[in-house]
Amino acid sequence: MTFTGILNGQQQEGKIVYERVTQMQIRVAGMGDGVERHLPQSRTDKMEVLFGKNQSLKRPVVDETPEPTNFEGGGLVIRTFGGGVDDITYFNYGEKRMVDQREFGGKKYLINDSIRSLEWKITGESKTILGLACQQATTQRIATRFANSIVNGEMKRGEVTDTLNIVVWFTPAIPVPAGPDYQGQLPGAILEININNGQTVYKAIEISPKAELASIKEPKSGKKVTLKEFVVEQEKVMKDMQNNRQFRRVN
Repeated sequence: MTFTGILNGQQQEGKIVYERVTQMQIRVAGMGDGVERHLPQSRTDKMEVLFGKNQSLKRPVVDETPEPTNFEGGGLVIRTFGGGVDDITYFNYGEKRMVDQREFGGKKYLINDSIRSLEWKITGESKTILGLACQQATTQRIATRFANSIVNGEMKRGEVTDTLNIVVWFTPAIPVPAGPDYQGQLPGAILEININNGQTVYKAIEISPKAELASIKEPKSGKKVTLKEFVVEQEKVMKDMQNNRQFRRVN
């Protein structure tokens, strides 16, 4: 990849606030016509990224974090939850590493990992976001996730493999590889991400020239696990919750 237009004296620290809209994917079978129309269709939340000194920190905007979305009807109860208020991700670009602090099931976890780069293609497309000139980059990624489906009122959870088509807009005017996702991979801050044609969309809605640099520090609170170990623990908690719901129904 060849990049041009990155000059000294551009913004090296600051804060970017993002809005994320995620389309809900809940499939219901055997519950009668019309049930899916009443299920939540999307979820919106906000996050902020602080960057400076070749580091960044992503954290939720607590005052704007939505309450869990609940649906009850026809004997069916669905509750959706976002990340915890203490969920933060720290990036050290010079050392090419990241630390993810996650809260799940009443416990905190620390996930240490390296920054890996996907194969990006610069398309030559450009546009302006919040007054800054941006370039378009695209890539694909194979991802594995767990999906929920409801059959005759019973929740089923299974593993699904997806091909993610990712379009991002980054600005060389902020020559720091920060963003709400795919950090450390492009020579400029990412201001917009569109995954699978709107399945998940991040948009920068505010940029500040200064950041609380003292807040950009590596999290230390939580049980140290690998990403694979964290996924295993997540699944254990989800299965325990499902078993408890089934037990309450029987009794």
